Amino acid sequence: MSHVIIIGCGVIGAAIAYELSQVTGLQITVIDQQPPAQASTGAALGVLMGVISQKIKGKAWRLRQTSIERYETLIPELEALTGRKIPFNRQGILHLCWEEENFDNWANLVEIRASQGWQLEIWDTAKLKNICPQVNNDKITGAVYSPQDRQLDPTALTLALVEAAQHKGVTFKFGVNVVNISATSIETTAGEIAADWIVVAAGLGSTLLTSGLNQKINIRPVLGQALQIHLENPIGNPAFQAMITCNDVHIVPVGCGDYWIGATVEFPSNGDEIPPNHELLESVRQQAIAFCPELASATITRTWLGLRPRPEGRPAPIIEKLPGFNNILLATGHYRNGVLLAPATAYAIREMIV
Repeated sequence: MSHVIIIGCGVIGAAIAYELSQVTGLQITVIDQQPPAQASTGAALGVLMGVISQKIKGKAWRLRQTSIERYETLIPELEALTGRKIPFNRQGILHLCWEEENFDNWANLVEIRASQGWQLEIWDTAKLKNICPQVNNDKITGAVYSPQDRQLDPTALTLALVEAAQHKGVTFKFGVNVVNISATSIETTAGEIAADWIVVAAGLGSTLLTSGLNQKINIRPVLGQALQIHLENPIGNPAFQAMITCNDVHIVPVGCGDYWIGATVEFPSNGDEIPPNHELLESVRQQAIAFCPELASATITRTWLGLRPRPEGRPAPIIEKLPGFNNILLATGHYRNGVLLAPATAYAIREMIV
């Protein structure tokens, strides 16, 4: 029986735990200093931009394709196992095209996706007005609609992954800090645990965790702020509430006239400290109103923020063996795509272990 220790229980750690729980002959323990779905997972909007992303080949596209395919089976699977409801918007993503946006690039992507077996549609302004009357801005020249992309609630997903993994025998230790890692064990505030495999899925915590192994993985924080608003009635057609995006501003319907709007992208100015810029969050809200003017009358019901883990000087994410160690695996630094890439990351880690 091999003992796998996973450090970190955001969406990545939880997805890996659930995936590995289906492998016979593994004993799995997940450790986190906080309860599950805190940190960057709790701040995410859960927008799964796969088909509509500009990534068309190589690892970046393979990870996306694996994840979007897996989510179609994973969500019903988790709901059946746990009895939990995971909000999962299957109505697609609508990308609004702004002023001089190049439709040739989009037409090219439509062809590439069709050859890969995926669907994208280009809408002119008449079709956009007909289907989404809430979108009203003269600078919008059309839209690209991706019916196979999704949005989900990252916290609900993570809690369901934890519960499903527990059903399958995974042990979770919350409120426990990792003090030190070696090739054969980890030292924690709750004692030492022997390990055959160690998976570091701790986001921003990965830098400190790996620094004692002379292989420091440099991951830096990027702040994101978002807000939830409420309207008496949904905007546009109540039966068609797709996620709307434009200029990196997302308008995410979450039911009952509620919408999430976000998110800012704020880098540290000195050190790793990032005080939230409230003007930036307000400018994101104003941009959303510019695309969908009805949002102006909405009430802000909550705001939240979180730090995203961005690898320094290399592409996100980092899914590999820690250099010099065959049994210490990294699944970290997903930056803005942790929720999107969680299932594919879990598959990749399973393939390294099994």
